[in-house]
Amino acid sequence: MEKFFKLKENGTNVSTEIMAGITTFMTMAYILAVNPNILSASGMDRGAVFTATALSAFIATCLMALLSNYPFVLAPGMGLNAYFAYTVVLGMGYTWQAALAAVFVEGIIFIVLSLTNVREAIFNAIPMNLKHAVSVGIGLFIAFIGLQNAKIVVNNDSTLLGLFSFKGSVQAGTFNYEGITVLLALIGILITAIFLIKNVKGGILWGILITWGLGIICQFTGLYVPNADAGFYSLLPDFSSGFSIPALTPTLMKMDFSIVFSLDFVVIMFAFLFVDMFDTLGTLIGVASKADMLDKDGKLPNIRGALLADAVGTSVGAMFGTSTVTTFVESASGVAEGGRTGLTSLTAAILFGLSLFLSPIFLAIPSFATAPALIMVGFLMLTSITKIDFSDYTEAIPCFIAIIAMPFMYSISEGIAMGVISYVVLNIATGKAKEKKISILMYVLAVLFILKYVVL
Repeated sequence: MEKFFKLKENGTNVSTEIMAGITTFMTMAYILAVNPNILSASGMDRGAVFTATALSAFIATCLMALLSNYPFVLAPGMGLNAYFAYTVVLGMGYTWQAALAAVFVEGIIFIVLSLTNVREAIFNAIPMNLKHAVSVGIGLFIAFIGLQNAKIVVNNDSTLLGLFSFKGSVQAGTFNYEGITVLLALIGILITAIFLIKNVKGGILWGILITWGLGIICQFTGLYVPNADAGFYSLLPDFSSGFSIPALTPTLMKMDFSIVFSLDFVVIMFAFLFVDMFDTLGTLIGVASKADMLDKDGKLPNIRGALLADAVGTSVGAMFGTSTVTTFVESASGVAEGGRTGLTSLTAAILFGLSLFLSPIFLAIPSFATAPALIMVGFLMLTSITKIDFSDYTEAIPCFIAIIAMPFMYSISEGIAMGVISYVVLNIATGKAKEKKISILMYVLAVLFILKYVVL
């Protein structure tokens, strides 16, 4: 392991890497439950999608470990799966088989772009300050996701967002299943924060497990009462169906290429392509920046292997029967635990493989238990803001725009788009473009992003 993963060279060890891999897996295990629920709305078999989700995550993450030696973990991406089911299938009327074909073609294009260094060139073209901003924006974004998952932040018709009301929960009679989980999440945040302050090894993972454990105690004592109709399930693993693996045959190799040469197919495929490319690049930039993996020029060594793993994972996922596979921002939780090599991702990959047999355990991990991890990782990534040069407004303002766009627009790729457009426009308008030596590729990206908003 030392020879292959270069643990000492990266300042880590086996126990740290394994703990980091477990932590990353625990923070993103929800995808095993959420992805089948979303894609089944398009008519796909729920059991087959579960198996496809676990298998595609296992294969893509193994490739990440072996091809790049980075601690990034991959799985079918949130947002992309919703676009697949609700926009392409239910909204536009295409079959899920045709949508899978679009995802497959997107993956093939990505493989070509990765082998020809196009995606690597895009990564390297983004200025260093903007890369730090992406890390900060992702931190706010995943903290926001954590707050939502725990229902600490809820919908408000007047202000869009608001704080969960315990008084309202008691009055509505929902405290014993909704209010108590919000309270447990808040306790979990404090527990995880204490572990981080005390520098406890595996503190984020322990935060997840202890919060989950407190929930189980509440269930046993009657403080928490599951309510499946409201989306609150038992916190205990359900082994009533045994350890059987759901059949993959209903979705395996069911791609329909009959609409490949239509204009709509190109639009659908491009939408998948755009969001996946910049979500992945954003995650790699943000997490790698936080882990100090970027070199002095802001480049990520051996990025080709990471991008290739992502691209192959997307095509393989489509063959199995799931939406676009992408690098997960939750990888930051493992990095925060000290994960620095492919051993972290390999550990997470193995757990995805085991989840096929032990799905009742992993599917029982509630969102209120993983939310504190996301919120605390958001804090850790936010610290990259100190690396941004705020003395130069042509650098600082685009960074600010990129940072606020990610959580407010609920998209990493939108944050990158807004950051790139504002960076180029502000530097041209103030006559600093030549002085900054902005690359040609940044101009091209800015134009493409503007066209994207016009066309899509």
